[in-house]
Amino acid sequence: MTETSVINNLRRSRQFVDHLKELGFYFALDDFGSGTSAFGYLKNLPVDYIKIDGSFMQEIENDSLNRTMVEMINRVGHLMGVKTVGESAETEQIIAELESIGVDFAQGYGAAMPLPLPAAGQPTPRGTTPAGPHSRVQGVRPAPRPVDPDSRDC
Repeated sequence: MTETSVINNLRRSRQFVDHLKELGFYFALDDFGSGTSAFGYLKNLPVDYIKIDGSFMQEIENDSLNRTMVEMINRVGHLMGVKTVGESAETEQIIAELESIGVDFAQGYGAAMPLPLPAAGQPTPRGTTPAGPHSRVQGVRPAPRPVDPDSRDC
């Protein structure tokens, strides 16, 4: 879910996330920092990951404002018990900066090259995401849960 889509309808977003989390899904708030970045709404949205917008990674090693924004988003995420992902981690230098800040995961060519998706209908088992030398990403798709045909959620 993108930050902008959540802000546009927080109540519906919360209901959607709550319902799917009950079914075992995990959620990432994508492009955080690209919209209004009101941290207050994060308290009411039970996401598992905050993906820090890639625009902050540009010149992060030389731009103190970009670095401070990443540090701030990372710290708030960790205080909430949420894992953080640095988007657009395209170089070794960006990976090093994200590691020094304490960002949990990196997404981009510096972490791993794009890979083809598994065959249709064959989900990647939890914890087996193919990764490059700097990727600390673990599979975040939950293992399939048995469906109870008598359940009202079917």
